[in-house]
Amino acid sequence: MSGLRTWVARRLLLGLAQTAAVVLLVFALTEALPGDAAVALAGDQPDPERIAAIRESLQLDRPAYERLADWVAGLLRGDFGTSLASGRPVGTYISDGLEPTLLLAAVTVVLLVPLGVGLGVLCARHEGRFVGRIVSSVTLGVYAVPEFAFGVLLVTVFALRLGWLPPTAVGYGTDLLAHPAPLVLPVLVLLSRPVCSLARLVRAGMIDALASPYVAQARRYRVPGARIRYAHALPNAVAPAAQQLARTIDWLLCGVIVVEALYVIPGLGTVLMNAVAERDVPVVQGLAVLFGLTAVVLNLGADLVTHRFAPRTGVAA
Repeated sequence: MSGLRTWVARRLLLGLAQTAAVVLLVFALTEALPGDAAVALAGDQPDPERIAAIRESLQLDRPAYERLADWVAGLLRGDFGTSLASGRPVGTYISDGLEPTLLLAAVTVVLLVPLGVGLGVLCARHEGRFVGRIVSSVTLGVYAVPEFAFGVLLVTVFALRLGWLPPTAVGYGTDLLAHPAPLVLPVLVLLSRPVCSLARLVRAGMIDALASPYVAQARRYRVPGARIRYAHALPNAVAPAAQQLARTIDWLLCGVIVVEALYVIPGLGTVLMNAVAERDVPVVQGLAVLFGLTAVVLNLGADLVTHRFAPRTGVAA
């Protein structure tokens, strides 16, 4: 137990260091962006004096270290800053875009886990047989299709040709839970590649576990096959699958820009694209920090799951 506490403490310290690195990196990268909000707000034919006046009013002429210190102090208070384009708090942009993105991510994960694990177990159970080959071939083929191309194909078939589903979320507002029809095609696109990768990881982990000596010993003791698969082999396949699931949730929560742009979903990806177009640096910085913190927390959770089910895998702390 003391060893587990030490390991968790090391992982938490590493997470804090990663968070600090994310904050510094985000600030440095946004500082390196060409142009700024003053140029965007000055119009199509900006006057240098007008740009200078706007830059001074927005305090963009202050030294970078002063702006960094103020920004970090605000982050520690939970204040992400104020939009340079609209004057609204950055937190309102995040809260407005978070609900559609969270809804997409939640529905995708709820379907992803049983589908991915179920297909992986099915492939491992029928390894070398017709069913296993078919499922492996289909998952490999689907994984090779880019999300944008797959999304366009779904829109063409199910929205334009058959007319079963709406092609975009335009006209449905942000309350997509009350109108689930626009969610069907985006969720299918978001599921396509993660299901394939998760299934292949579970399949590989279970095949290795089923070929191990302790499984052979269990079979000699006439342990039922279902118990061997689900009580002994599957937990050993959870370790790599947990890491992949954490990366997938991180990818979903951090705003799937391509999918949200294709289906016109007002999520975090759309907010980020609009902020970059307007050179709204505080919004870009706030979203980038949110995405970075999400990645740190999810990877920490995945490491804890891996350490719990397969401590011999030696997760680096």
